[in-house]
Amino acid sequence: MLDDNLKSQLKAYLQKVTQPFEIVASLDDGAKSKELHGLLKDIESLCDKISLRLDGEEARKPSFALNRPGEKTGLVFAGIPMGHEFTSLVLALLQVGGHPPKVSDDVIEQIKQLEGELEFETYYSLSCQNCPDVVQALNLMAILNPNVRHVAIDGALFQDEVEARQVMSVPSIFLNGEPFDQGRMSLEQILAKVDTGAAKREAAKLNEKDPFDVLVVGGGPAGAAAAIYAARKGIRTGVAAERFGGQVLDTMAIENFISVPYTEGPKLAAALEEHVKEYEADIMNLQRAVKLTPAADQGGEHEVEFESGARLKSKTLILSTGARWREMNVPGEAEYRNKGVAYCPHCDGPLFKGKRVAVIGGGNSGVEAAIDLAGIVGHVTLIEFMDEMRADAVLQKKLRSLPNVEIILGARTTEVNGDGTRVNGLTFEERASGEIKRLDLEGIFVQIGLVPNTEWLTDSSIELSPRGEIVIDERGMTSVPGIFAAGDVTTVPYKQIVIAMGEGSKAALGAFDYLIRH
Repeated sequence: MLDDNLKSQLKAYLQKVTQPFEIVASLDDGAKSKELHGLLKDIESLCDKISLRLDGEEARKPSFALNRPGEKTGLVFAGIPMGHEFTSLVLALLQVGGHPPKVSDDVIEQIKQLEGELEFETYYSLSCQNCPDVVQALNLMAILNPNVRHVAIDGALFQDEVEARQVMSVPSIFLNGEPFDQGRMSLEQILAKVDTGAAKREAAKLNEKDPFDVLVVGGGPAGAAAAIYAARKGIRTGVAAERFGGQVLDTMAIENFISVPYTEGPKLAAALEEHVKEYEADIMNLQRAVKLTPAADQGGEHEVEFESGARLKSKTLILSTGARWREMNVPGEAEYRNKGVAYCPHCDGPLFKGKRVAVIGGGNSGVEAAIDLAGIVGHVTLIEFMDEMRADAVLQKKLRSLPNVEIILGARTTEVNGDGTRVNGLTFEERASGEIKRLDLEGIFVQIGLVPNTEWLTDSSIELSPRGEIVIDERGMTSVPGIFAAGDVTTVPYKQIVIAMGEGSKAALGAFDYLIRH
């Protein structure tokens, strides 16, 4: 199952296993069970502390549990965890085998204190870069707390379940048989939702913090760069982010980050966070900014209020809250979000295998999405508002060469159609003739650009552009002295990771210069 190179790497990792455990497989006579059996035999052969049993009683086949002798950890993989989930498998093997997880003692204790029977099920796809965070978080909870059970399910392999439960977006999490949440979630986010008092306790801690010299609001590439440049100056630096990494976490392939020919969003986001942690920067995660109160006088302290109830003060601010996927804002879009309307083709594409889908948008992201989906789904229709696509010529050429792709130009999407539970079509208007037409399909992938996350600033005195972007000068200063901004949330053109990092660095230098002058 595993090639020699992968075996060699895995064997090196498994040397960290310190206590014996069993892999208990539940198999049938199918081809996938034989494939999983091969993988598990390979794993058993690489570590003398791992033994394989084939008498598992899980209803889903193929599947396997990881159990310590005499106890069930409650950790089960239903399917063959390769692709993006291979890392989840490796971590599970190490952690069940006694290797300590890389989380704080406070988080470990919080997991251990959870009460009540918590049975999680997560549907993932092997091509989803958002799924491993959820799978790994819930696996760890199952390992640390005997009240928690987690089954990670390959949605592409268990299509009947996906259809029955109407899973149309991954990761999709169920708790005790009921929908719990969808989309990327960190361990801290899951705990905050399960442990309802956690947010209040964290807010109380934040409210006790002394004012910062520089407070960065947002943890994407711009925010991370700003935090590093500020902390290196030896000034008191804080980073308050809704989720560290920002939109980069939702990015698949990154091939234009200078000096790095290829990486993936989650990997880059993790590297950014690790780099920030090298310095004395106070990272405060799961903090969504909701209100800004500028200082009354120049040189005074600005205050940011967060959804949790926390309030933080700082002599200077760097706003780097980034941007999010733009929505079509047509009837039916909100109603059928995650019920056929999706925004991540890499994550959700495998759930539409063999089906008809549409991609909205003819820029690079839209065309790339259509190309990727064409290899999975039955048919792709790309719909572009303008009379020509804006994507790079090489991408357009590739798209037009695909036999199961149709391109409709000069069309305005007017409605998402559905049967009350899921998408079954899309209505659009031909702009030239005004004729209204309908497409019968099962999925719609929206790829029409970004909108800045500045709604929380509309009642502040920060100047915004007509598009809602923060207006800044050449040093990153906003219209309010002492408040800077950087990245995709600003008026700086060309929303790129490398540009956001440069802008974040510049804003931090600008903030430091402001501090020493005032």
